[in-house]
Amino acid sequence: MPNDHKPPKQNEFARALSFFLQISVTIIACIAVGIFLGWLLDRLLGTTPWLLLVFSFMGVGAAFKSIFDFAKKVK
Repeated sequence: MPNDHKPPKQNEFARALSFFLQISVTIIACIAVGIFLGWLLDRLLGTTPWLLLVFSFMGVGAAFKSIFDFAKKVK
């Protein structure tokens, strides 16, 4: 008798939920770090709002890169 053990549907749901949460936390963290660093450097250097804008876009770019890296790893 072969051992055709299939995981229950609940494990598939939990795995999908963990992937979704990991991606969403990564996106939020990348953008938040970019905004915070831009804001902080703007305050220290008096370049308001330029560094905030630059680091915000860099945070969005890092978020996209993280999503693509995650997709490659899952595939």
